Amino acid sequence: ADYTGKILVPFCYESALSGVGKPSIPNQRLWYHRTFTVPAAWKGQRVILHCDAVNYDSAVWVNGQQVGAHRGGYCAFEFDITGQLKPGENEIVVSAWNPLRSDEADAQVLGKQRVHPGGIFYTSATGIWQTLWLEPVPAAHITNVRLTPDLDAEALRLTVQASADAKFKVTALDGTKEIASATGTTGQELNLPIPHPHLWSPADPHLYNLKIELLADGKTGDEVGSYFAMRKISLGKDEQGRTRIFLNNKFLFEVGTLDQGYWPDGIYTAPTDEALRYDIEITKKLGFNLIRKHAKVEPPRWYYWTDKLGMLVWQDMPQMFGGHNGALTDGAKRQFETEWREELAEFHNHPSIVVWTTFNEGWGQHDTAKIVALTKQLDPSRLVNNASGWTDENVGDIHDTHDYPGPGCKPPEAHRASVNGEFGGVTMSVPGHRWNDQVMGYGAVLQDSWLVTKRYQALLKNVYKLRDERGMSAAVYTQITDVEQEINGLLTYDRAVIKPDVAIITAANEGKFLPLPPNPNPPIMADAQDEPQSWQYTTSQPADDWMQPDFSAGDWKNGQSGFGHEVGSVHTGWTTSDIWLRRAVDLPDDLPTKLAFDVFHDEDAEIYVNGVLAATTKGYNTSYEQIPLNEAGRAALKSGKNIIAVHCHQTTGGQYIDVGIVKAK
Repeated sequence: ADYTGKILVPFCYESALSGVGKPSIPNQRLWYHRTFTVPAAWKGQRVILHCDAVNYDSAVWVNGQQVGAHRGGYCAFEFDITGQLKPGENEIVVSAWNPLRSDEADAQVLGKQRVHPGGIFYTSATGIWQTLWLEPVPAAHITNVRLTPDLDAEALRLTVQASADAKFKVTALDGTKEIASATGTTGQELNLPIPHPHLWSPADPHLYNLKIELLADGKTGDEVGSYFAMRKISLGKDEQGRTRIFLNNKFLFEVGTLDQGYWPDGIYTAPTDEALRYDIEITKKLGFNLIRKHAKVEPPRWYYWTDKLGMLVWQDMPQMFGGHNGALTDGAKRQFETEWREELAEFHNHPSIVVWTTFNEGWGQHDTAKIVALTKQLDPSRLVNNASGWTDENVGDIHDTHDYPGPGCKPPEAHRASVNGEFGGVTMSVPGHRWNDQVMGYGAVLQDSWLVTKRYQALLKNVYKLRDERGMSAAVYTQITDVEQEINGLLTYDRAVIKPDVAIITAANEGKFLPLPPNPNPPIMADAQDEPQSWQYTTSQPADDWMQPDFSAGDWKNGQSGFGHEVGSVHTGWTTSDIWLRRAVDLPDDLPTKLAFDVFHDEDAEIYVNGVLAATTKGYNTSYEQIPLNEAGRAALKSGKNIIAVHCHQTTGGQYIDVGIVKAK
């Protein structure tokens, strides 16, 4: 009876754009209420309430009568509410419960949502997060259209469903020019010839228009418009006999990016259609031809833009959780299958979708062969990736490797292509464009665009080497944007900053490797952000004069920075409580007056220059930060040979140490 405030839909309860922006309420139902008036022009028609997505367990009442319920947070559902309507003002109530169950036995399909976000998991999206809308339709109306291009037969296979059996007429147009038409019966598949088809591809995303008319007594009743594309996705053999992924009967190397569909202001929902489109446009501008839509399903409008702009899509089933083939209840498995069937049906018509991915990294993975067989049965026109990363069950069309930083892949098999479904994760922090102070990434946290560009280009050189030498068909970089505390995006979370050099990244994605410009911020003494550096080190207590220039460290080991365990970009393992490091470095005559150490430390560190204590730092940080040289340390630094010595002490958790010298900010 009592409502506590207003909410703007279609933005979820947790989002800023909803006007609420509060933490998730997994133990409570969320209730929505509003009134509406049906336009007078709709009189005599049926009124359909479309609910594009409500997360997770929802029910709808109109004028006090429950019209239906739905479970699942990613797909659309609808109700005919004609019988519940009345003249004048009407009332609608929607309830939604998002329990956010990630426990093993009774898991929920929830993707990356968590009550307590952190690491690779993010803010939840409770309640209405896609549009709810009303549509007037005739009593006899079209309810669904299923479109499947058959490139080899030069035909479009289509099935029209209606509220009652009827005849229909379909017309295909290229722009406004009619190219084919036919009549058929609802519920029965019709083959519509498309002679000499103009093929759809990322380079040429050609779409045909479609008009479908329901016929009654030879006259047009209900009518809908749509579009389709002529394209084919399949496996084939290259000239060396290796299994590859083919588009339109030719091998096309797919270079993609992971896209998790999160927004800082809307969480699950883009703030505008322009923003939704921009993510696809910038991905294409950066030279990618593929998006792996990860752990989420988008609104249909997003897939419209991938169709229209020309972007291949690998579509995930959002994850359940629990161990690989763990003790999931029968009810959880049935619900997973229900939601998967809904996803396959709702998005079947989008030509941009070329791969269905059933499971990711073993999360909630179960009955893999059965789920893959079901997927192939429901949609034989696309490829199926049985498991992206780690938990391959030797079924489906693809063997998918995850490799960080990678890239890496297995050799192609006789009947399965080989891909790298996740790699990279180059991490860069951009102050002023961060969600919080947490850091999630793969490797050292880089501080400038030049380093990100260099690292990315090196990764892509290896990608193309795997294409040519190993027979890899596709590679998916993690990821297009930062997501909350994950700062391994090519763009910041707010999309305001593109981190690397666009021209060099675009060329690299296309297999062209341009020369890097000079480093605009060259270090005085490089650290592992640029590339691993050689140090002498020991984990045994040395003599008291260990930091002096004339100390003999002949019995120390040699290792590559950084040094550590479970933190940073580790190239030399360090798991004891203390480590001592020494390094000789030649410095130029024209040293800047103000210098700083560039330090990633976990935990306490002391740094010496030619035997003089130049800086100390306590605790730990989560990325490189500048620590000024004290006056004595700066005075001790000279042109020519210098000895830099470091001691780091660690007490608990992960550990890491790496030191460079830079011009102070």
